Amino acid sequence: MAKAINLVTSNLSLSTVNSKDILLLIDTVKQGIKYSIFHSLAKKIPFRMNEWSNFLNLSERTMQRYKRKKITFDSIYSEKIIGITLLYKMGVDVFGDNAKFNTWLEIENIALGRIKPKELLETTFGIGLLKDELGRIEHGVLA
Repeated sequence: MAKAINLVTSNLSLSTVNSKDILLLIDTVKQGIKYSIFHSLAKKIPFRMNEWSNFLNLSERTMQRYKRKKITFDSIYSEKIIGITLLYKMGVDVFGDNAKFNTWLEIENIALGRIKPKELLETTFGIGLLKDELGRIEHGVLA
């Protein structure tokens, strides 16, 4: 449990978030992610704050209040933040480059029913679908 506390309070970053220690991620989600940690993650992932607001189903005004009052995100939002972060890391690994993955997120995808992958980040099902698609791309299964 001490590892989770350290991760939540100070060490959570794009490089430290990984899916290998799932119990640590669960503890982190239960405790919630502080806004300052979220902000440091969000700076590394090229989504605007209004997009994060949509992904988390929080109004922009609520996001501003979280920032101003240094609020810790509830577990439901913390889980989504970590899920998107893990997906982003996976995408960069698969494409080998931030710019290439960012472009993939923005272009309508035939395999996803002509939806831009970024539009699927609003739900955990969408995040799962994108992880599956990235897995197929990684293994060369494009059809």
